[in-house]
Order: sequence, then structure tokens, then C-alpha cells
Amino acid sequence: MNHMPDRYPEGRTADDDHAVLVSGLTIAAPDGRLLLDGADLAIRPGRVTAVTGPSGCGKTTLLRAVAGALPSGAGRTNGTVTVLGQDPLSLPPAELRALRRHRLAYVGQDPGSGLNPRMKVRRLLAEVAVDRGAEAIRALLTEVRLPVDDGLAERRIGGLSGGQQRRVGLARALARRPAVLLLDEPTAGLDPALRDEIADLLRHLADSHRLAVALSCHDPDLVERLADDVVDLSRERRTPVVREPSSRAPSPGPVTLAVSGLHAAYVHRGRRTPVLHDVDLTVAAGGGLGIVGASGSGKTTLLRTLVGLHRPTAGTVGLDGTRLGPTAHGRSREQRRRLQLVPQDPLGTLNPNRTIGAALRRPLLLHGRCERAQAPDRVLELLDSVGLPAAFADRYPHELSGGQRQRAAIARALAADPDVLFCDEVTSALDAETAVAVMDLLADLRERRGLSLVLVSHDLRLVADRTDTLVVMAEGRVVESGPTARLFTAPEHPVTAALATEVVLGG
Repeated sequence: MNHMPDRYPEGRTADDDHAVLVSGLTIAAPDGRLLLDGADLAIRPGRVTAVTGPSGCGKTTLLRAVAGALPSGAGRTNGTVTVLGQDPLSLPPAELRALRRHRLAYVGQDPGSGLNPRMKVRRLLAEVAVDRGAEAIRALLTEVRLPVDDGLAERRIGGLSGGQQRRVGLARALARRPAVLLLDEPTAGLDPALRDEIADLLRHLADSHRLAVALSCHDPDLVERLADDVVDLSRERRTPVVREPSSRAPSPGPVTLAVSGLHAAYVHRGRRTPVLHDVDLTVAAGGGLGIVGASGSGKTTLLRTLVGLHRPTAGTVGLDGTRLGPTAHGRSREQRRRLQLVPQDPLGTLNPNRTIGAALRRPLLLHGRCERAQAPDRVLELLDSVGLPAAFADRYPHELSGGQRQRAAIARALAADPDVLFCDEVTSALDAETAVAVMDLLADLRERRGLSLVLVSHDLRLVADRTDTLVVMAEGRVVESGPTARLFTAPEHPVTAALATEVVLGG
């Protein structure tokens, strides 16, 4: 580890004191809806506290209350919050900023959306760091398992994978040398090996530097391994729509999408950093393709390139035998409709100024999927199909939990009635029950409508059960591809063999 023994002297509390104490906290939205109901939480220095419960139960709201950063219009109706002897919900703005700048750090569930897209990684860290020296910045990058010698520090956040963005957010939090560290789903979207490394880092911070650490988490294995204390916010909730998966997978038809010799890079001030190298793949009509590999292996960039959000440096993408333009601007509206992406960060596709209903209505009308008079009913059908109640049509993205936003983003993509749906870690922010429900929904859509699915996921068991073919990536290259069952039972490449072992060990 790269931390010095005296790295976190400021703001320490005695080990037998609570760094954070929450009692009977109730938070309500402006319309009176309860976002959190009577929650209790205690966080001590040197201990890791996990906040668990299903999507929408209030985990994020609880952590944001501790950070004094409630959603717009939301307020405390009952209970107390004490952080290092102060109440963040009643502090004057200047004192709250000082608390968050020097003694408390919060990393949200979508860290990429909170990072300035115009700033390079090095500047993002130096902006908040106690020590802005080059060696200190390198140490922070190394600590969160980000490379220091491949130019990553000089890249902007848009040039990083979702997992890399998450680690930059964590590095920014550590750069402040806080006494309290709050993390909302810190390992969502990370491959198992990196998830375990981040867990080891959090354990180290608590044990060696006596940080008070709290995290929300959907992963019961991670909670069991990492947490000293667990707060369960489970409560009655609407059960997601769970569709019985078909007894047989649909038979893939002819090739819908063909990719040949695809290369991609990120370019900054004339310096090119290759990300994809000579990628070939095909997606059959009604087929299910899984794309797996470690964080930073190029999976997200590949999906963005296929839908036209990132310009390739070489290679072709063809749809039903027609070569597509390199970017979305060079494609027809019909071609764009047929290829839809559900990104890892749902805030990236949901306009914060539009209600969820308006966000779903727009692609319905834009792509002519229904008449204007039919749009309200179609919006409700889309919400129901992803397990969201009708009332969510009138809510804004910030009023939803991370898991609820992810389901809304899936509904928005489905509103265009696509032929190929690209899903980038769509279950990473969901609890196990909802993740299975969403995957069963996608499998049902694939069977009933002949929808082709391209699924990027670190949950290898979901990939193994719901795809026909598999592409394994490492360092921007396809190292092995073929039928999913064969690759998991008889892998030929060491990377695939390691992934297959994780599936077996995971049960």
C-alpha cells in the first residue's frame, strides 16, 4: 500500500467514539413520499459498516443525509444525524463545505456523472488533494489500481471505462485524507478480481488508518467478507415484474450486426492511446452475445463504437449487410433506432430536467412507435415491463434510486423498439432479486420479439445462463470467442479459463 502511517491524522476520533451516529432518521420528498423511514446507523473509526437492502429502500438517501447532500427539495421530518460532532443537515453552507472538504468524503453511485468532463485525471485529483505533488498523485492512482505509466492521468473522464471512472472517484475521496468515507455501491461494475482488490483497500483504510467507512452494497458475499457491522434497510416494496424465462433459448437467425477489424483510440493533443485492436464479432438476429473481461479491457468503448458514440480509427460495422457510418451523425434515424445502448451510468441517458414519463415519451414519438394520443399508455406499459410503478412517470431522475434509474434507462432504450439492445453492466446497481428480474425481462423480450442482446457484465453467472455466444476481451483485444457453453466448460485461453473458474467457484 502507498499510504504513509500518518496520512489521516486530521479529524480522527477516539476508537470508542462514534464518527457517525444516525437515530430514527426519516426523510421525505417535497410531495410527502418517504425516501427513508426511521433509519439508524452507527459508524466507528476502524470499522466498515455495510448498508444493505433492495433497490429503492433508501440506502443512497441515508448516505447522502450523512454527507448533508439530500436530493433537491427533500428534507428531514424526524430523527438526528451527528457526524464528527456536527449535524450536517443543519450546518450553515460554509461549515458544511468545510466538513466535506476536510473530514468527510462521499463517492456516489454514478461517480462519472460528478466528474468534470473537461478536466484530466491528474487535475481532478490535484483539485482536492492535500498533497498535490506528482508522487502523491501517482501513489493515489496506484492505490486504487489505476495504471500510472500508460497516459491515463492525462486522459479526460470520457476516455475511461465505468470501472476506471469509479476508481478515480475513490481516489479523489482518498486525496482529501478524510476521517469518514462514504461509498454508494463502490464495487458496482467492477470485475471480481478488482472488486476484491477494492475491498482489500477499504479494509486496509479502516484497519491501518482508523477511517470510519460506510458503504451501500448489493453483493452479499462482499458484505460478509468486508463488513464489521451491517444495517439492513429492507422493507415492504413493490415486487419487480418477474417473467418466467423460456424453457429454451430462441434459435439465432441470420447475422444482424457484423464487425470487422475494428480499432479505436482516444486522442488528446495529438497523442493517441489505442483502446481496441482488430476486433471481429457477429450478432445474430434474436441471438444473445456476452462480452466479458477485466475492467478497462475495452468493453464499454466497444459498445460505444458500435452504436456510433465513439469514432473508430479503422474497421467496419455492418447492419443487415449495410455498412454503417462511423458515428451516429452519419447514420439514418432508422439505423440509430435499431441499435440502442443502455449505459452503465443511467444518469448519462436520462435528462435531469425531464420526468421519466417525458424521457420515455420522446423516443416513442421520435421513432414513430405510437401515435401521440397513445403515448401515455405506452409509457405506463414500458414502466410496468421493467418493474416500475406508474407513479414514476411523474418523477425526475434524481428522485429515483440508482437501481430504479437503471430500470428507467432500460425502458427508455426499449421505447425505440430496437433490433439490437446493447446493455453495459445494467445489473451492477441492482440487488440480486431485481437483477434476475431484469435479465428475465430481457430474455423474454428476446424470445417474443426476436430482439438481439449484447450483454456486457461482470456477473458471469448471468452471462453464462443467458447468452449463446461469448467474446472474451483483454487489453482491447478479443482473446477468445465461441459458444458460451464451450468457453465456460473447455476454455482455451488463460483469461477465459480464469473466468470459467470464477463461475464454478461462484456456484
